[in-house]
Amino acid sequence: MEYILQPWPWYVSGPLIALVMFLLLYFGRTFGMSSNLRTLCSIGGAGKNVEFFKFDWKNQRWNLVVVLGAVVGGFIAHHFLSNPINIDLSEKTVNDLNTLGFENVGKSLLPPELFSWENVLTLRGISILIIGGFLVGFGTRYAGGCTSGHAITGLSSLQRPSLIAVIGFFAGGLIMIHLIYPILF
Repeated sequence: MEYILQPWPWYVSGPLIALVMFLLLYFGRTFGMSSNLRTLCSIGGAGKNVEFFKFDWKNQRWNLVVVLGAVVGGFIAHHFLSNPINIDLSEKTVNDLNTLGFENVGKSLLPPELFSWENVLTLRGISILIIGGFLVGFGTRYAGGCTSGHAITGLSSLQRPSLIAVIGFFAGGLIMIHLIYPILF
């Protein structure tokens, strides 16, 4: 009998996330991936030119381990824990995606129409990466943190700005997928 891998159930992963958050709060740390970009820029010498990057990045070394863990964890999840069965999507979703030009809908998590080198290395692909990267960077700085920082750390410590930011993230995502995405593709 072949064993089929399943995602961890909520009653395992949820308490683990809560435990990590408790430990971070106990030790006076906050979780968020965008702060790592600031740390990496500071390590690279950006503080010589920009005041924002002038800080003691050595106090943030622990957070760089989070990035390493995300990369290693993603590799392990993709190569050793992925379930190679098709994704169960509604017929309406499949039809909508086929109308937008996606083939083999539900066969992979990352459709090659978006995530292949042939498509990334086009004018449209490079433009989307540059504009999207700028918007993510601007939004992260403007919101005072990224989605993971606000949604996990900020909400778990009952911060009102994080609640507002998370509502904004969701609203922006809905606007993007329903209004802007159909224009781009």
